[in-house]
Amino acid sequence: MKTKKNQHVVKAGKNWAVRGENNSRRTKITETKKEAVEKARQIAKNQKTELVIHNRDGKISDKDSYGNDPHPPRDKVK
Repeated sequence: MKTKKNQHVVKAGKNWAVRGENNSRRTKITETKKEAVEKARQIAKNQKTELVIHNRDGKISDKDSYGNDPHPPRDKVK
């Protein structure tokens, strides 16, 4: 069985890349961050994992969960 990995969008030289968590190789390289996010989102939804989007400096700018979130948001009912 293939292990499901969170998908990261990272800067790759002049381009952007999609990389599975703890993978040394990139899954996909794109010219724009938007393209990389779209591709990573498709993979994360398909694998029911998380999408982790990084800024140019490598810091995490956003996350989206498409799987079993162990800490889902709690909606307050009024």
